[in-house]
Amino acid sequence: MSGSAPTVAVVGAGAWGTTLAAIVAKREPVVLVTHRPDVADEINRSHRNERRLPGIDLPEALVASADTELLRGATELVIFAVPSSHLRSVAGEAGPLMPPTADVLSVVKGLENGSLLRMSEVIAQATGIDPARIAALSGPNLATEIAQGLPASAVVAAADAALATRVVERLARREFRLYVNRDILGVELCGALKNVIAIAAGAADGLGFGDNGKAGLMTRGLAEMIRLGAAAGANRLTFAGLAGIGDVIATCGSGLSRNHRLGEELAKGRSWAEIEATLPGTAEGAYTVDAALALADRYGVEMPIAREVHNALFEGKSVQRCLIDLLSRESKDELEDLG
Repeated sequence: MSGSAPTVAVVGAGAWGTTLAAIVAKREPVVLVTHRPDVADEINRSHRNERRLPGIDLPEALVASADTELLRGATELVIFAVPSSHLRSVAGEAGPLMPPTADVLSVVKGLENGSLLRMSEVIAQATGIDPARIAALSGPNLATEIAQGLPASAVVAAADAALATRVVERLARREFRLYVNRDILGVELCGALKNVIAIAAGAADGLGFGDNGKAGLMTRGLAEMIRLGAAAGANRLTFAGLAGIGDVIATCGSGLSRNHRLGEELAKGRSWAEIEATLPGTAEGAYTVDAALALADRYGVEMPIAREVHNALFEGKSVQRCLIDLLSRESKDELEDLG
C-alpha cells in the first residue's frame, strides 16, 4: 500500500494538521497540502516540520506539497486543518478540486466573524459541498503530545453516523481513541468556546490566582458554554464529554495551549497586538471571542467571562481589572439557566 497514490489529503501544515497527517501516514500514504513551498520542501527533505512540531520525525508515507491540484486524488478523505480566519478562502480554493466521493473532516476550532457560522458550515458554504458529507473532530488534542505518541481521545461528530464511523476507522489508533457523536453543533461550539475560556484561565495563572480560583473560572466558563450551546439547540450532554469538559481541562491547564499562553502574556501587561506575532501558531480564542459574544446576543445569553476576555484583548482593560470585576459579580443560583 505504501507505493500507492494517496487517497487522503490534509489541508494545513500547522502542528495539528501535520500531526493528523502523520497519524494517517502510519497506515497509508497521505498528502499534506501547505500554502508554503518552503515548508513542503523541508518536510519532504528532512521528514520534519521544525517550525510547528520541533523534534518530531514524520513517516516517509507523508508527502507535503504546495500544489493544491493533488487534492483531486483525495478520493476518500479531505481534512481541513487551517486557522479559522483563513478557512473560507482555503476551502473555496479547494472545493472545485475535491472529488465528489471524498468525505470531509474539519478539525478547525472557531466561529467565523460576521456570519457566526461554525467551521463545518463555512466549509459547506465555501465549497458548495453537501453539509451531510462533513464531519468535525474535537477534544483535548494538544498536537505536540499526540505527535509524540502520548495517549489522547477525541470525538468525531456528524449528523450521518456512517460518516463519523468511517472517519474513526481511518484515524483511530490505540493511543488515539475516538468516539462518535451526532451532535455536530454542540461539538463544534465546544471546540470554539473553550479557547476563549482558556485565555481567561491563562490570565488567572499569570496573576497567581491559584488552583481554586482557576477551577472556579473554568467551571463557570463551562457554564457559559452550556448556556449558549443549549440556546443554539445543542445537546447539553455534549458539553460534559471530550469536546466540552475534556477540552476545557486540557486547554485551560496546559502550557502547550496557545490560548492559555496568550492569557499569561496578557497578565504581564502586554497588548494583543504585541503578543499576536510572537505566538507559535494561532490562538483561536482571540479570533472567536467576538463571534461568540455576537452569538450570545442573538440568543439572549450572558457570557461574562467571554466579555471580559474581549475587554482585555480589544478594549485596553487590564487583566487585573477584568478578573476583579468577574469576582465582584452578584451571587446567583449556580444552576440558573442550566436546567
